[in-house]
Amino acid sequence: MSVKRVPPAEAKRLVDEDGYVYVDVRSVPEFEAGHPEGAYNVPITHLGPRGAEPNAQFVAVMEKRFGKDAKLVLGCQSGGRSLHAASTLLSAGFKSVVDQAAGFGGVPGLPGWRSLGLPVATAAPRERTWEGLK
Repeated sequence: MSVKRVPPAEAKRLVDEDGYVYVDVRSVPEFEAGHPEGAYNVPITHLGPRGAEPNAQFVAVMEKRFGKDAKLVLGCQSGGRSLHAASTLLSAGFKSVVDQAAGFGGVPGLPGWRSLGLPVATAAPRERTWEGLK
C-alpha cells in the first residue's frame, strides 16, 4: 500500500480542519527540542549506545492510544522515519495515515514545518509525550 505524502502546510490543514492528529515519530530528545504544536511523540526508533534502535512498542502504543481507524499525520526531521512509520502502520492495518514530507527540519527544495513558521512548541502535556504514552 502506498503512503500519501503531504507538505507541512497541508499537514497542518489536515490537523486543523479534517480531524487528523499529528504524531511526531522522532526520538524523545528531538521532540523535546521542538515539535509541531499539539503533537504527540511516539518514536519509531530510540537513541541507544549503538545509534538508532527500533522501538518494539511503536505499533502497540499507536494502536492502544489512537486505534486503527484514527486519522494520523506522521512527521519526523526530514521525512524518512515518518515514511517508514506510515508504511509500518498501514501494513499493521491502520486505515488513514499520511506522511508529512520534509518533516520538521526540511530537505533541499522543500522547507519543513519549522522553517515555514508553523506553530512550534518545546513542552507538551505528559499524555502527549512518550513517557506518558508508553
